[in-house]
Amino acid sequence: MINSQLEVLTQAKDYLNTVSTHHYNEVIKPNFISSAGAHIRHIIDHYQAIILGLENKHIDYDKRERHSDIETTPSIALAKIVNISQWLTSLTADQLSNLVTLSTEVSISNCQVETVKTTVARELVFAASHAVHHYAMIAQIALQQQHTLPLHFGIAPATATYLREQANKPH
Repeated sequence: MINSQLEVLTQAKDYLNTVSTHHYNEVIKPNFISSAGAHIRHIIDHYQAIILGLENKHIDYDKRERHSDIETTPSIALAKIVNISQWLTSLTADQLSNLVTLSTEVSISNCQVETVKTTVARELVFAASHAVHHYAMIAQIALQQQHTLPLHFGIAPATATYLREQANKPH
């Protein structure tokens, strides 16, 4: 589990090591309403919610640091991703199976917060899937910017498996 998490975060590291500050901050309208930096910050927010949630037994994905330096400065985002990676490697099996409470808003028409029991491992699975979803949007932004990314960037693990299987089928 931890290795797969690190693979997901390596995609962010690879992106952050190659993107210019201009491209990181650029909002390509009308196709997008946020920058790649906003997507990276959003990914980091979710991992930070899990880190805090392990400490206090409560994960709240709605507490975010919108418009922070993470969102505008690739090197600061990279440092956060490195810190999250280090935290992941320090996790024990007991910590992964810890029960925590999760609360998050679930309605766009009114403030409706749902609270459920979950585990740290389950929420890490969600965070990785969520990150890949945002990487796919970043890939589309990068395409508009003519910024080349690795072919696997923003591809879900199940999709990668499917593509490998298709490549190995006799034609």
